[in-house]
Amino acid sequence: MNINFLPSLSSISALDWNALFDTDYPFIQHSFLSALEESGCTQASTGWEPQHIIVRDDHKIIAAMPCYLKTHSYGEYVFDWAWANAYQQHQLPYYPKLLSAIPFTPSTGPRLAFHHSIQSKQEQLCIIKSVKQFILDTYSPAGLSSWHVLFPESELSSMLEASQCKQRVGIQYHWFNNSYTSFDDFLSTFKSRKRKTLRKERLSITEQDITMTTVIGTDISEKLMTEFYRFYHLTYLKRSGQHGYLNLAFFTLLLSNMPKSLVMFCAQKDDKLIGAALCFRDDQTLYGRYWGCEQEYEFLHFEACYYQGIEYCINNKLKRFDPGAQGEHKISRGFRPVKTLSNHMILHNEFRHAIEHFIDEEKNQVNSHLQHLTTLLPFKLESP
Repeated sequence: MNINFLPSLSSISALDWNALFDTDYPFIQHSFLSALEESGCTQASTGWEPQHIIVRDDHKIIAAMPCYLKTHSYGEYVFDWAWANAYQQHQLPYYPKLLSAIPFTPSTGPRLAFHHSIQSKQEQLCIIKSVKQFILDTYSPAGLSSWHVLFPESELSSMLEASQCKQRVGIQYHWFNNSYTSFDDFLSTFKSRKRKTLRKERLSITEQDITMTTVIGTDISEKLMTEFYRFYHLTYLKRSGQHGYLNLAFFTLLLSNMPKSLVMFCAQKDDKLIGAALCFRDDQTLYGRYWGCEQEYEFLHFEACYYQGIEYCINNKLKRFDPGAQGEHKISRGFRPVKTLSNHMILHNEFRHAIEHFIDEEKNQVNSHLQHLTTLLPFKLESP
């Protein structure tokens, strides 16, 4: 078995990479990750240096994992700033760290792919342990603080934990389709007061003379994408005073490389585009990702980023809507709290024990909070 790091996804063909992952989950596709690299969003100068893990056996690729050498913790959505500060207080470097994740994308999905000939859990665990040992052999604790796998699916997370990569839990809010026939059918499961609130929010959009349209796939023109990017960029500046992580070149490459995965909800007023939300989809799920508007309108964010997505899922019989990270306000709008997972290998012995203790304490708090959040759902008692 031979393991190495690839400095660019261009070193492996799209055919080989996608055949390994064998999924329509959009963010693991060669086209998505390549767009990040080709646009310059993921490179050493941005703190996202590609170091994709490739495992070969007799020259055949048997496993692959997207991976980056990080010099900061921005764009990850699993927060370890406190760990980095603790390292700094002890005059130890926390960066660089190794990150197996989809850049800027807090969405659970495939992270490690195995060749179809690798079927047994024992074989897969063997590969995971070999990858872990390869990382340890390549980097000393002085050269790398840690290895993190963010938003893996539960099966991989369990195997990583069995390989001494500590499992951490978090919370997101997802919408699930119970074979609803319409948005009103979905709202009929709400308690009366909560149902009136949502209807009032949606009515506000009409009263402000805002119309919503859905543009999908190749119908999204380069001009529309450029206008959307301006909104996205403006919204980042207003919110944080900083530029967004992604550039126009990235969004333009998405149009060229994977248009069928794209869904855009557009808001217009006086025949002028005033805001838009860009989503991705696969056969089962809609993923809300990017949003922007020129100026604030009451409830427009909720309409473009939540209600339009719910309607799209109902109309297209998608099972789930993952609108992105954070936001307890989503609960009152019918999004259910769900667990997310990550795994962490800390190379420094003393810090490993301290961080693993922190993760255990945090897990108890998260589980307790998750139980509390379920009591805040807006549904009638008899609703599933």
